[in-house]
Amino acid sequence: MKVQQVQQNSKQTPTAVPQVSTERHQGAFGQVTALPQSYSIKPNDTVNLYRGSMDSKNVILRVLKDTATSSEKQHFLGFASFLSELGPHPFIPLLLGVVSVQPPLIIVVEELKHRDLLGFLWKCRQDNSGYDMTEKMIFTMAGQVASALEYLHSKSCIHSNMGARSILVGEDLTAKLWGLGSVYRRRTQLGSPGAVDDMELSKWQAPEVLAGRPVSPSSDVWSFGILLYEMVTLGDPPFASIMATELLQYLQRGKSLKQPATCSNSLYSIIKSCCQWNPQQRLSVSELLRVLHTKEKSANGRTVLRVTEPLNFERYMREAGCGEAFNFAVL
Repeated sequence: MKVQQVQQNSKQTPTAVPQVSTERHQGAFGQVTALPQSYSIKPNDTVNLYRGSMDSKNVILRVLKDTATSSEKQHFLGFASFLSELGPHPFIPLLLGVVSVQPPLIIVVEELKHRDLLGFLWKCRQDNSGYDMTEKMIFTMAGQVASALEYLHSKSCIHSNMGARSILVGEDLTAKLWGLGSVYRRRTQLGSPGAVDDMELSKWQAPEVLAGRPVSPSSDVWSFGILLYEMVTLGDPPFASIMATELLQYLQRGKSLKQPATCSNSLYSIIKSCCQWNPQQRLSVSELLRVLHTKEKSANGRTVLRVTEPLNFERYMREAGCGEAFNFAVL
């Protein structure tokens, strides 16, 4: 088995995983263990997920199963090439290498200690978790995500799967935007309708997407507003009292996200500016980034956000419109 270091040159536009690069042997991976299934890890028919170490770094291994078809192999390597073409960004998980010479095919990315932001927010609800969230942290982490989103849009990529589940959190609490599988699928299915790929995500989608119209950068801005709501509520589902199938009609009546008790007027004004019915009235990502940086300077960094109601996972799944599925494949 050979591990090939993927070249991270944002000016390149490769059509396949580069074949001339640093090779590694199977022994480069140490302490490999399977990742347990969780809310943020999708049971997948074609890919197994492992954590391990490489060059003294903790990594996540996406390993293509031996039973994968030729089209699944093509998709797997195509996704690796897409990540390589995307190039490095400080707030997107780093692609460290790809095994493409012989099976099993593997994509290697950096591991972020706290995994998905949604799970981290739920930890912040626990008094003994050792982790707290303040409004200043929200502005800081949101600014990091917005920076990554602006970078994606500069590459003519629309995320379309924005939410706390698709943000990964590092040991130093740096937030990095992931969930890029939907970005790659959209790029490889040009001309496909803008309908929601998975109705379980509908409460995060802009109304025009719910109505079946194409996604756009402003659709991502709407979802970013929902992300801010998740952060300030420490992981509450949006529109909890509204059924997913009735959300579009609810929004058509001029309804919107209510201001949480934990949310300042300053932060709520940004949420409202992101979640305008008319896409043209929403903030652009560059405007959003500027506002977040400005507000961060004066935000409250002392008062810890508290949610007295404990998390009820079954209730969350129901209110988030997730049904029995518990997976959004963010890794």
